[in-house]
Amino acid sequence: MKPETHATGISREALAGLVLLISAVLALIVANSSLGEGYTRLFDTRVSIGIAPLVLSKSLLHWINDGLMVIFFFVVGLEIKRELLAGALAKRKTAMLPVIAAVGGMAMPALIYTAFNWSNPIALKGWAIPAATDIAFAVGVMAALGSRVPIALKVFLLALAIIDDLGAILIIAFFYASDLSLSALALAAAGGAALFLLNASNVMRVWPYLLVGFFVWLAVLNSGVHATIAGVVTALAVPLKGQRGSTSGPLETLEHWLSPWVTFLILPIFAFANAGVSFAGMSAANLLSPIPLGIALGLIIGKPLGIYGFSRLAIASGACEKPAGATDMQLFGAAILGGIGFTMSLFIGMLAFPDPYTSADVRLGVLAGSLVSATAGYLVLSRRPTA
Repeated sequence: MKPETHATGISREALAGLVLLISAVLALIVANSSLGEGYTRLFDTRVSIGIAPLVLSKSLLHWINDGLMVIFFFVVGLEIKRELLAGALAKRKTAMLPVIAAVGGMAMPALIYTAFNWSNPIALKGWAIPAATDIAFAVGVMAALGSRVPIALKVFLLALAIIDDLGAILIIAFFYASDLSLSALALAAAGGAALFLLNASNVMRVWPYLLVGFFVWLAVLNSGVHATIAGVVTALAVPLKGQRGSTSGPLETLEHWLSPWVTFLILPIFAFANAGVSFAGMSAANLLSPIPLGIALGLIIGKPLGIYGFSRLAIASGACEKPAGATDMQLFGAAILGGIGFTMSLFIGMLAFPDPYTSADVRLGVLAGSLVSATAGYLVLSRRPTA
């Protein structure tokens, strides 16, 4: 098996973006039809897993967001490790620009959201919602432009989104934990140590990592830290290279096997479960309320301002180089696409505001901000490049 090239990675993300879009649109149609009430009841249904007395009972939506999405975060963790060790982030020269751009692209949206919600301590919990970029949608829109966008700019956006994901993961771990259980955290830490011991012992079979990773997930699920962090911890322990330095190792095997399931099953289910917002009784005033407006403007204005502004400063200082073949306008277009939040923004929103009323505001803001960013970014990048 050959290592995945950037071209094949971008093609996969483009297809993932299309599938996500279909799932989100379907969710909106169902939520605003005669099936809307049934849609809500479906994801509120309690589902119990286990054998008495060891039984976990949670809503279907909770199992999707805390269970299925662990696999998504596991694959994200694999991608981050691969890019850091052998991809676009492995060399300082190519890594610095997307890292600096990602920092700006997370800071500015958070500041804009905070400015709109400063007087409401509860609303401030959502400060991180517009800080995230959706890899599949953002790269998918850029891939739809074909050869009009230089490959180096596509790689830049992909690397930026991966760093963005890493930042979002750290935010979830440090800012969205509650009612911490020290005993569960201790078990999770022991499981994490076992994972890295497997790595240090050059264990190349994938099942020991998955088995210990499942134990870590169970511990984290009851720790107060969001359970998806277990997926990332497990992924970081999986060896990149195989025996005797072979480039085809367990990490590539798992990523190759799991990516289609994440693309065509897990993310569409997540999108369908979380994107459905009923517009019944809504007006322009709903979108203009502080939470959805802060999210939307954070994505539409904060993202391009942070990504492009920080990128230009880094390039002007000589610390970084502009992506080969890209104009300033194309770099700005890529920065606008960074405002497509969707998957990670919705996910953080569900953590920040679990109540149904506020979560509807979150969905409204994320969908509006992502739609405007996707359209504006496409229009800017579709123009004939000028120096």
